[in-house]
Amino acid sequence: MKEISCKLLVIGAGPGGYVCAIRAGQLGVDTVIVEAGKPGGTCLNVGCIPSKALIHAAEEFEKVAQMAGGNSPLGISVAAPALDLGKTVAWKDGIVSRLNSGVAGLLKKAGVKTVQGWATFRDGKTVAVETETGSQVIRAEAVVIATGSAPVELPFLPFGGPVISSTEALALKEVPQRLAVVGGGYIGLELGTVFAKMGAAVTVVEALPRVLAQYDAELTRPVVKRLAALGIEMMPGAKAKGLSTKGDALLVETPDGKDARIAADKILVTVGRKPVTEGWGLDQIDLDMAGRFIRIDEQCRTSMRGIFAIGDVTGEPMLAHRAMAQGEMVAEIVAGHKRSWDKRAIPAVCFTDPELVTVGLSPEEAKALGGEIKIGMFPFAANGRAMTRLGEDGFVRVVARADNHLVLGIQAVGQSVSELSTAFGLALEMGARLEDIAGTIHAHPTQGEGFQEAALKALGHALHI
Repeated sequence: MKEISCKLLVIGAGPGGYVCAIRAGQLGVDTVIVEAGKPGGTCLNVGCIPSKALIHAAEEFEKVAQMAGGNSPLGISVAAPALDLGKTVAWKDGIVSRLNSGVAGLLKKAGVKTVQGWATFRDGKTVAVETETGSQVIRAEAVVIATGSAPVELPFLPFGGPVISSTEALALKEVPQRLAVVGGGYIGLELGTVFAKMGAAVTVVEALPRVLAQYDAELTRPVVKRLAALGIEMMPGAKAKGLSTKGDALLVETPDGKDARIAADKILVTVGRKPVTEGWGLDQIDLDMAGRFIRIDEQCRTSMRGIFAIGDVTGEPMLAHRAMAQGEMVAEIVAGHKRSWDKRAIPAVCFTDPELVTVGLSPEEAKALGGEIKIGMFPFAANGRAMTRLGEDGFVRVVARADNHLVLGIQAVGQSVSELSTAFGLALEMGARLEDIAGTIHAHPTQGEGFQEAALKALGHALHI
């Protein structure tokens, strides 16, 4: 059995883990990273990147289909398109492969040693890794747990056969004729929209009274309108009950308590994700938990000296960019820098059609603080760039304190508004006031002008509405 020692051991090469390892390597920390699969974790391999690739492919296919149907206001007509999903998935896999290689190259460039295999704790300083060439023991002064999360499985709809998770949905070779989606959160609606645009008959079953319940109803209204336009059947308030005996239908209980069947070739279950806290020897060490997550402090330290935890395994929000920021911070702490978690806000993006982006407090959350607030909203129907993109549905909304105009939150819904998340996040991180945003020259014609106009509206003098 081989044994190696290092200063920092990172378990898991997802967005948090590999960023932590790269930054540690840059700082001269002797670092080893262990990963059982390919570098990049859920985000790169079966999450953010591949789903956005398929979302883009579906958008392009749907645009051409609209043109072929004689419905293009741009005056473009084409022959009816055909989709080779296998080729689309191969293109998506090519992007993932290039990024896998890129992460591996960055780790190597930073001087990080990569060990491929499954790591299991022996004690707080030692792990055993089962690799293709045998067992390896790694001893480290500091350990970072970055084991990520996995899709939640419903006991009455276990994965297998026609019941699939998002991972399998991203690798389908053919578009299912009928797709039932259990869960109306962002993953279910992103993928449901993809397959609806590709020609599938999609039904979304959501137990709560409305979909995208983590967002306010005003923000999600353009998305719900678009889902209806795409022909997606929505069943809010309905409960999935199981798979039919023949495996060709999803059994549900409707809001009025009646049983119903939804015929489906595939049943996509997207009811959330859970932290990966099993299979790597948690029982061999003594970590305090916060519910099902590992408890951490403002420096991502766990209850055991020398053991840190980052990313999804530490709780919400389960977002790749949160994990990356934590990973960078922990690397610098291990290197001796003085760092702690002091982020004002973490942007969140939902890549539905249209897209949603939020950062900071919603109007309701801000009101709950008790102080008076100002809200400025600017519709994309009054934005020239949005008009030229056929994207007039949606708006930018700014929430600020009424007394000093400090911006508390920013939300937007519309085409490509995910790209505005950078400006939104920067504004909150820098402690911007409405006057800062209103006084910043925004390039014309861009959808970003909607951000400036929303701030102007909150100040009482919007120029273009």
